[in-house]
Amino acid sequence: MLEVRLAAVRVDLQSNTPVILLEEKLDARRALPVYIGAPEATAIALALQHVEVPRPLSHDLMIDIIAAFGAQLDKVVVTEERDDTYYADMYIIDKNGDEIVLSCRPSDAIALATRCNAQMYVTEELMEQAGVMIGSEIELDDGEEILGQFRAFLDNVSPEDFDI
Repeated sequence: MLEVRLAAVRVDLQSNTPVILLEEKLDARRALPVYIGAPEATAIALALQHVEVPRPLSHDLMIDIIAAFGAQLDKVVVTEERDDTYYADMYIIDKNGDEIVLSCRPSDAIALATRCNAQMYVTEELMEQAGVMIGSEIELDDGEEILGQFRAFLDNVSPEDFDI
């Protein structure tokens, strides 16, 4: 496994889709781009900026539930790509020190890891298969771009925009 850091939360201009970039810690020239949904990108951006929300969001609630059982999120691993879909595992250490592994979406794994500073990894096979070489080390993105787009959406949305 290769330890990675969340280097960026951006929007791909060609597809207008949010993407996170997981940069290898030992070789900052190699990274794994993972396309995610807008709600997940917003959740990650909020965590990166330490934005306080009046009520817990889903990922905050998950961290609270894990802690309520005396457990902690130890690490997340983006494991593979099949049919253009990425897979990840969460490693939770329970109150007895036993390891619990749960399959999840990479976006959820990263959103949780970002909230509790858990380590993030990508399998070597996946990095070889889907990783990209980048020109220079990326400066950590604080999610401001995604958060700004979400705020603009909220400023312009009205109940009529939803088919209810």
